[in-house]
Amino acid sequence: MKKHLLLYLAVITMPLLLALVVWQSTRYMDLEREIARLEAAQEEWVEGNKRLIAGIAMLSSSERIENIARNDPSLVRVRPEDILQIRIEEGQRGN
Repeated sequence: MKKHLLLYLAVITMPLLLALVVWQSTRYMDLEREIARLEAAQEEWVEGNKRLIAGIAMLSSSERIENIARNDPSLVRVRPEDILQIRIEEGQRGN
């Protein structure tokens, strides 16, 4: 009787273990696909950030700003006496 019980237990356990292996393999492949998708999205973000940084560098170049300042008729030169400078002494910050 004990031999039959062990045999039945083995017969029942083997398919369950096989099903577990299949489930783990499926889950592993799903996770690998998700990782590949996230890595591709990350690469797109990195490339987009590189393009934005290059655009910022181009747009903030001093030559470009000076050219706009000289050639844009809506911009006017400010007289030095119209500039107000405010200085904050080191001891007065954060009060």
